[in-house]
Amino acid sequence: MASTPPAEPTSLRERKRAAAKARVVGVAIALFDRHGYNAVSVADICAAADIAERSFFRYFPAKEHVLLEPIRATADRMQAALAAAPPELSDRDVLDGALRDLARYMLADWERLAPYFRVTSETTAGRSSPLIQLADRERAMADQLHRRHHDSGTADWRTRLLVARGVAAYRVWLDDLRTTTVSDPLAHLDRILATTSRTHVVLNTRRR
Repeated sequence: MASTPPAEPTSLRERKRAAAKARVVGVAIALFDRHGYNAVSVADICAAADIAERSFFRYFPAKEHVLLEPIRATADRMQAALAAAPPELSDRDVLDGALRDLARYMLADWERLAPYFRVTSETTAGRSSPLIQLADRERAMADQLHRRHHDSGTADWRTRLLVARGVAAYRVWLDDLRTTTVSDPLAHLDRILATTSRTHVVLNTRRR
């Protein structure tokens, strides 16, 4: 599946706002990584980013929301890949392709994302884990796959299980990437996806 970026902001104002928001996220994560999440205040972030606190709160309701922004962007990217998939592909191939797209994106930007994953693995900030946030999108992604074949309704348990399988596989891959030396990360993801896909094959066989 070709790499499919998420929809970009359309107006100049939206693009400037998105760029400014991304800059604040980058500054904040660098501070969290250097000093620890709890030791950094909103005032510290604003000073380092050279913005007023009122500007910060136009972007984020609270400090912990800074940690939600990268995974929101990556989840949006994955859903864009699902939406752009050719209709003739199976749901499993579409989902696996979207996960590979997300993996390639993360690997290409790993230098920036690695501090983020260090911070989220160490902080107890509410629901800051990127994997929790991705899991929160499971139902939406399952319904998105369902709508490839149906005009209405919601995904059944088989499609939800397919998506949960994919998210779990991605979690294992990301944990390995963060904690061990993986010589070929994309090949490793393919092995994990191939192994977990056997469950889907069994379910489809029984369904028939």
